[in-house]
Amino acid sequence: MREVELITKVQVFENEAELPGQEGVLMREAHEALAKSYAPYSKFNVGAALLLANGEVISGANQENAAYPMCLCAERVALGAATSVYPGVAVTAIAITIKSSHQVVNRPAAPCGACRQVICETSNRQGQPIVVLIKGETGPIYRFNDAVDLLPLSFDSSYL
Repeated sequence: MREVELITKVQVFENEAELPGQEGVLMREAHEALAKSYAPYSKFNVGAALLLANGEVISGANQENAAYPMCLCAERVALGAATSVYPGVAVTAIAITIKSSHQVVNRPAAPCGACRQVICETSNRQGQPIVVLIKGETGPIYRFNDAVDLLPLSFDSSYL
């Protein structure tokens, strides 16, 4: 037997003003998307905003359903909208933030496994990395240089 170590590097920023380039604005757009969330059951609102290679920003928010498996995550709502409105335009970054009615979440909340896989698929399809920014309601912002850092053993087309 041998052991393999997988290391994930993350940059930690204390606030939006510290983020490079347009990423601070992108995080604020994700925060504004929280108002579009429909989460009457979990009371856990998620907002996501994408920066596209053409400079456009597309946002999305989670949409719950009483039949929980039918819920739509904010990340996938935004990615679907971007692909529909701007087909062939690369996503360069995604910012994700949350707000819970049950508690103040003071640490970054990572995307679910399905969203991680979809973000990685988008990155693979466009042939370039997607920067991922995640933030709780308060507290620091985590910045990953590439979506694969959140899902180092992602499933991709090379297996098919």
